[in-house]
Amino acid sequence: MSEPALIEIRNATIWRGATRVFDNLNLTIEQHERVAVLGPNGSGKTTLLKTINRELYPVIADDSFVRILGRDQWNVWDLRRHIGIVSDDLQHRYAPKTTAIEVVVSGFHSSIGVHGTLAQRVNDEQIARARETLAVLGIADLAGTQLRSMSTGQQRRCLLGRALVHQPQTLILDEPTTGLDFAASFDYLDRIRDLSSRGCNIVLVTHHLSEIPPEVKRVIVLQEGRIAADGPKADVLDSTLLSAVYGTKIRIREIDGYFLAYPGAKT
Repeated sequence: MSEPALIEIRNATIWRGATRVFDNLNLTIEQHERVAVLGPNGSGKTTLLKTINRELYPVIADDSFVRILGRDQWNVWDLRRHIGIVSDDLQHRYAPKTTAIEVVVSGFHSSIGVHGTLAQRVNDEQIARARETLAVLGIADLAGTQLRSMSTGQQRRCLLGRALVHQPQTLILDEPTTGLDFAASFDYLDRIRDLSSRGCNIVLVTHHLSEIPPEVKRVIVLQEGRIAADGPKADVLDSTLLSAVYGTKIRIREIDGYFLAYPGAKT
């Protein structure tokens, strides 16, 4: 029996507030794929991410569903054992005084920090695993340091630790290098490449082609709530296609497995 798809969306109409973002969306991402999702602002990237994360649900209709690992319904705590999520938005939801160890431990509870009665549910095993995760990410010495005393890159590694503490099979990364300088960006992407090489599924939502590591083989391009392109990276990251999607002239260059976008020639 074949394993279920990581993400299977069929004929889904999805609203975000008063806006219908997707109408009859169909998309499948298999397990063990490394996929990047691109698209202009307003194309549906965030809505897709929130749908996968079970923050948004499709309109109930016959032959319409969103399944994660073959299941329509998930307890969010169970889902986090399979899928870890890192986003700039999530990072900004943490109080500046939250420590690194608190950020990572909160991953066990799908919470923002470990405050009030939740702190009583934190056990020694969770703390030990959180410290191990920080060590793997090279920031063990920051366990007791507050976020406000860290660089943006260190903060982002704490969020990565939060996602990894369950040792999930899949990581979903939303704009992973936003706000990072070159050194922090390259370090972060190297860590993502290492996780990918060790078998972690990667779904990367990004604006920047340079964030897409060579291990990502499939690219999905969204445009105004529809899939404008979906296929092998070398085919989809095409100057003509991306120029049409973004409404501006774009040239593409590949260097050592990375793709770069730069302005096209003016006419």
